[in-house]
Amino acid sequence: MPWSNQNGGGWKGGGSGGPWGNPGGGGGGGPWGGGPQRGGGNPPDLEELLRRSQDKLKNVLPGGGGNLGGKGIALALGVAALIWLGTGFYRVEPDEVGVELLFGKVTDQTPPGLNYNWPYPVGAVYTPEVLRIRELTVGMEEFVTGGSVRARDVSEESLMLTGDENIVDVDFKVQWRIRNTPEGVSNYLFNIQNPEGTVKAVAESAMREVVGQSRIDLILTENRAPIQDSVQQLMQSALDGYGAGIEITQVQMQKVDPPQQVIDAFRDVQAARADQERIQNEAQAYANRVVPEARGEAARVLEAANAYRDQTVAEATGEAQRFLKIFEEYKKAPDVTRERLYLETLEKVLGSNSKIIIDESAGSSGVVPYLPLDQLNRTPNTQGSARSGGNQ
Repeated sequence: MPWSNQNGGGWKGGGSGGPWGNPGGGGGGGPWGGGPQRGGGNPPDLEELLRRSQDKLKNVLPGGGGNLGGKGIALALGVAALIWLGTGFYRVEPDEVGVELLFGKVTDQTPPGLNYNWPYPVGAVYTPEVLRIRELTVGMEEFVTGGSVRARDVSEESLMLTGDENIVDVDFKVQWRIRNTPEGVSNYLFNIQNPEGTVKAVAESAMREVVGQSRIDLILTENRAPIQDSVQQLMQSALDGYGAGIEITQVQMQKVDPPQQVIDAFRDVQAARADQERIQNEAQAYANRVVPEARGEAARVLEAANAYRDQTVAEATGEAQRFLKIFEEYKKAPDVTRERLYLETLEKVLGSNSKIIIDESAGSSGVVPYLPLDQLNRTPNTQGSARSGGNQ
């Protein structure tokens, strides 16, 4: 039985043996084998305990204690080697990539799933999250209190000098991720020690450089998008120069204000500039409307004058040529030409007047009946128009 001694006494058997194998007196032996009838007990023998533990270990190992230095050691080493090799299995999550090292050198990159590599210290595995978008803030510090996110301004990072020697308070966020290429992942793991600190330092430096080349009025109003693009390009160029294996996905300016001490004066100035631009735009719109109208009216007057000039010159030229033609005919036949001119003149003068013919010969009443054929031709049309008006 367990805890048995050389005398065959046991912890639970033969009432004379105590748990440490010392004979006790009846059933009153204590845990150290000493009973009141012996008057005192001896302490346990440590050498005896070690010897008995070795004996039990030999009984457990296959082959007995005689083969402990041969097959037993080999079997124990084999089991230990299997356990060590089994620790080489590892899992790669869907948003990760596995980077395998052998004796400190990168040998392969593995996709998501269950993979295997030599265990430590022969091999090592890193699983960076290449699809995760990381975000950091510059100029402010965000923290959670009472279930809500609050921000605290960090003036050491946010106050920047502009190109026109003004001070502006700029808070912005930067989103970045590991470049998902074999070279990018290796650079991220082994070229930089503190990726987030490196990105933050580069972001602050790039923003200060771009802001230092811009005027404060453009920074506060219309120049935000170009500044964000310039900072992103400058950051990416610097990180590529470091071989950081980091890709900048977005730079977003959060708050851009003058310093708190002068923000009211700046707002008044901005309001005045906005009013100035509004009035200028209204004046420009009025000018754009009135000037074309005036130019069009001037062009119309010029065209009318040119047309009148051309018409007058043409009429005068025609009259002069007509007179010359008549004068040539007149020189050839003066009487005939004079008679023709007289008749043409009468035709023009009397053509539109009512006519009364008087015969001065003897025996006549003086007035000759005249049939107005032209009025007879107009009368039916006039009566027809009158009937039409009456029917309406």
